Amino acid sequence: MLRHLSIRDFVIVAALDLEFDSGFSVFSGETGAGKSILIDALALALGERADASVVRTGCGRADITAEFTPHDRVARWLDEHAFDAEDTVMLRRVIDANGRSRAFINGTSATLAQLRELGEMLVDIHGQHAHQLLMRPDAQRELFDTHAGLVADAANVARAWRVWRDATQAIDAAKAHERELQLEREKLAWQLAELDKLAPQAGEWDEVSNEHKRLSHSANLIEGVRGALNALSESDDAMLAQLGAIVSKLRGLADYDTALGDALASLEPAEIQLQEAVYSLSHYAQRVDLDPERLAQVETRLDALHSTARKFRLPPDTLHEEHAARRAQLAALDAAADLGALEAAQAKAREAYLADARRLSKARAQAAKALGTAVTAGMQELSMAGGSFEVALVPLADGGPHGLEQVEFRVAGHPGVPLRPLAKVASGGELARISLALAVIASAASPTPTLIFDEVDTGIGGGVAEVVGRLLHQLGRERQVLCVTHLPQVAARGDHHFQVAKGADERGGTVSSVIPLDKASRVEEVARMLGGLEITATTRKHAKEMLAA
Repeated sequence: MLRHLSIRDFVIVAALDLEFDSGFSVFSGETGAGKSILIDALALALGERADASVVRTGCGRADITAEFTPHDRVARWLDEHAFDAEDTVMLRRVIDANGRSRAFINGTSATLAQLRELGEMLVDIHGQHAHQLLMRPDAQRELFDTHAGLVADAANVARAWRVWRDATQAIDAAKAHERELQLEREKLAWQLAELDKLAPQAGEWDEVSNEHKRLSHSANLIEGVRGALNALSESDDAMLAQLGAIVSKLRGLADYDTALGDALASLEPAEIQLQEAVYSLSHYAQRVDLDPERLAQVETRLDALHSTARKFRLPPDTLHEEHAARRAQLAALDAAADLGALEAAQAKAREAYLADARRLSKARAQAAKALGTAVTAGMQELSMAGGSFEVALVPLADGGPHGLEQVEFRVAGHPGVPLRPLAKVASGGELARISLALAVIASAASPTPTLIFDEVDTGIGGGVAEVVGRLLHQLGRERQVLCVTHLPQVAARGDHHFQVAKGADERGGTVSSVIPLDKASRVEEVARMLGGLEITATTRKHAKEMLAA
């Protein structure tokens, strides 16, 4: 249930804080006072899109916060999405003058999609143009499926239909491009045969290149290593022998003067390192050898790798990865060209779609009868005596994304008149009454705790208006109902009454304010709604009678 609404610098509202109770609350005021602006502000807190135009002129940002008492479903959602689950749920929306928007749930940053998803569990808004939307076939279908609790089933059918459509398009594409696919397959098969024959290995190019460099310079390597060994350990004046003699001499002298210890400490490790270098070079000299046969093999392999890479216009070190990629491409082409497999997939997708769609059709048929009966009863209350309403399920030859039938609302405004599509026969007043009957019936079946009706009583009056007020009041016994209205008959039925007024701020700009009405103020407001600007004793008396009824 909505407990509190705070609005700052939104359109013509400078600052507003409203407390709400359960039951039926009505908002009234003169035309242009900004009654629907309150609903627009709440809609933003519930995740509707907005731009910089909603920020009050001369202000930096608009800030709207709505506070609710959560029910179990909301508490579970908060827990699943890692938001703090508290005694209240606070939805906040901030839109700055540059059009940037931020959203918060219980003080934690949230996405607009999260705000909208949570908002749909808390509030259901029926707008003033709902009866116009009923002219559209898709709006009729969505309203019917929502009322029947078939939204998830319809979504499953839509997903199955898309899978079937994609499978059909894959067959069409394969047939249309069969020749191109065949040529592409032949080209890939030839390329893959070349790469299979070469069989490039991961890292092979670097390994073979390094081996070629070593083999092609083996004579220089042998000569250089032999020369180094001769200078270090094999000649008469070899460095290792000279260093050994120096170290031996200094060890003896160090007995006479310990100051030579530092020099000796530096030379002894050098002697060890030279010995290790000689050992390493000797070991290398034993392994390195001239091998023209191996050099020829390596050069042949290098040439093959380089030639193939040039043919494919690739760096030689990527041949291994390209080999795997071409193999995958050929497998994909084979699958795309396999009409038998594609047709089998299409048939399977079609059967899955038909199974889901038939289940949806059966459920719709049951729900259509119930909704038709309920709306027909509502029409009688709304001064359409003898009128009837029907939800027709018109079969579609090949089905579609929304099922095997088109949902069509049909109405007869008078007894003995055949049912015809709503869009073709209903007058403006009749359409408004039927829309209101649908809204009340759908709301009664909805689990949403707060229902908002934004001037849904447009186009009706007199005795019908009294019925509308009574219906909304009855609905308010089970849910929290907020209603923006211009009808005194509806306003008089409210448990709580707010007056929306327009005035001027200190800068000369227009501002909107909302005032909770007490008993006396309420009489004046209902009298104004009855008689216009001039309130007489008669209208005031009539207002008291309506409020007392």
